[in-house]
Amino acid sequence: MVDWAGWALFGVVATVLLTCIMIAAQMTGLTRLDLPLLLGTIVTPDPDRARVAGFFIHLVMGQVYALGYALVFAVLHRATWWLGAILGLLHVTIALTALVPLLAGVSPRIASYRAGPGSRAVLEPPGLLGLNYGLRTPAATVAAHLVYGIALGLLLTPG
Repeated sequence: MVDWAGWALFGVVATVLLTCIMIAAQMTGLTRLDLPLLLGTIVTPDPDRARVAGFFIHLVMGQVYALGYALVFAVLHRATWWLGAILGLLHVTIALTALVPLLAGVSPRIASYRAGPGSRAVLEPPGLLGLNYGLRTPAATVAAHLVYGIALGLLLTPG
């Protein structure tokens, strides 16, 4: 049995934690990756509005991932901090190797590696592991996703 109430509440809590860690990492100079901005540029060219829209897009995506965590915990009949951390590592691996690099193909405002001089994109492509936004980007992103997974492992009730 999936912990539906826990998923609804703690998915939001974990996603807000992850997002706050990533914003703090950006504000302290650990990374230039601004995930709410990147996600929000899919729907609007205005950077301030993009950050707001991107935050809510990220919140929805975090809920989808939290459902995956809740399902795994229910199937295994176990939810622990270390299992959450393992799932967090899997989650961040998918995010940094597939999802973030694909943003250039979704947002017209993120340049791709094939963009020529006629491109109107205003943001550079994140690249594999988000390395175009700084060498410490993968470390900050892994840390944020570990906190996300550990939080869900501690807060969700296994089925």
